[in-house]
Amino acid sequence: MSNFSTIYNRRNTFSVKWDMLDQIYSLEDTSDVLSMWIADMDFAIAPVIRDAIHKRMEHPIFGYAITPEEAKTALSNWVLNKHQLTIENEWILFRQGVIPAMAEAVEVFTEPGDKVLIHTPVYPPFTSIPQNLGREVITCRLTEKDNGYEMDFGLFEKCLQKGIKVFILCNPHNPGGKVWNKEDLRQMAALCKQYNVLILSDEIHADLTYKPFQHTPLFNAAEDISNIITFFAPTKTFNIAGIQAAATIVPDEEKRKTLEHFAMTRGVMGLNIFALTALQTAYEEGGPWLEELMEVLSSNMDYAVEHLSKIDGITVVKPEGTYLLWINYRGTGLSEQDIMARLLTKGRLALEPGTKYGDAGDGFLRMNCACPFETIQDGVSRFTRALE
Repeated sequence: MSNFSTIYNRRNTFSVKWDMLDQIYSLEDTSDVLSMWIADMDFAIAPVIRDAIHKRMEHPIFGYAITPEEAKTALSNWVLNKHQLTIENEWILFRQGVIPAMAEAVEVFTEPGDKVLIHTPVYPPFTSIPQNLGREVITCRLTEKDNGYEMDFGLFEKCLQKGIKVFILCNPHNPGGKVWNKEDLRQMAALCKQYNVLILSDEIHADLTYKPFQHTPLFNAAEDISNIITFFAPTKTFNIAGIQAAATIVPDEEKRKTLEHFAMTRGVMGLNIFALTALQTAYEEGGPWLEELMEVLSSNMDYAVEHLSKIDGITVVKPEGTYLLWINYRGTGLSEQDIMARLLTKGRLALEPGTKYGDAGDGFLRMNCACPFETIQDGVSRFTRALE
C-alpha cells in the first residue's frame, strides 16, 4: 500500500504550484495560502518509479540515451490492457510533453493564418499555442447540462464549414471532467473526416476516470484513423510532470515521417534516461498504485462535492474523469473578481478562475483535489469561510 495521507511541504522546491503563488495571484505574503490550482498532485510518486530512478542513478554516468523498444512496448501494452486500444510501436514518437507535441503538430500541419478549432471552455494552451503560431482559433462552445457538458454537433459542423484545418480535442475534458462516450467521438470523427480536418486528440487524462465511466480512445471510436494524432503521457497519471515525458501516436506513415523530419530540422532530441526509466516503469509496474490512487481521488471528490454543494449559490457535480473539480458559483451573484478576492484574502485559498479557460468558463472555478484528505477538508473549510 502506498501512502496517500502524508502532507509534504513543497515550498522552496521550485514548484510552480507552491512557489509561484505570489506571481500568479499578486500576493505579497503566500505563506498561509493553500494551493489547489495547477494540475499536479501533492502525493508522492509510486515507489516503483522512485526505486527505478534510484537504481539508474547508481550508475554514475548520465550520457546520451537511445530509446529502447521496451519503452514503446510498455506504452502499447498499457493502452491495450487499460483502454483496449491496439497501437503499433512504430506509431510512437516520444516527446517531452503533450503541449510541446501538440505545438509541433500544429506548426507542421497548418500554416500561419489557418484556422484551428477548439471546444470551450478548455485548457488554455489549446488557445494560446495556435495563436502564438499565428493561427486563427475558432471556438465551438460546449453545451452546459446539469451533469456536465455535451457536444452540440449542429454548431460543431457549422464551425467545420469555416475552413478548419485542425481540431484539437480534449478527451477526457479539462476542465469539465467529461469522459466523452464512443458515439459522440464517432460522430465527431466522422464530421472531421467529411470536412478533411486533422484531429489532435489530447488524452493525457485517459487513465484518470471514475467508475462506471471508461475512457474511449478516439482511435477506437473513429472508422478511419488516418486523420487522427493522439497524445498520451504518464505524467498526469503518475504525478511525474517534472520529468517530462509524452508520446505522439501517429498511425499514418506519411504524417509520422513529416513529424520526424520536422523534429530533425529543429534538433528535437529524444527522452532523457530518467524520463525513459520513469515512463517504462510506470507503464510496466504502476497499475496497482494507480488503482489505490483512484480510490483516494474518488473519496476526495465525494467529500468536496457533498460539502461545497451545501453552500448557497454553489453548484458542483462529481466529474467523470480527472482530479479537477469544476465549481459553478453563478448562484452567488458574485463576479469572478469578487469571488477570487474573497477566496484569496478571506479563505487564503488559491483556485483557478474559470475565464482562464475562455469566456465559456465565466462563473466557474477549478479546484485540484489530488491531495491528502486532510488537505481536501482544509480547502473546503477555507472555501466555505470565504463565502460566509
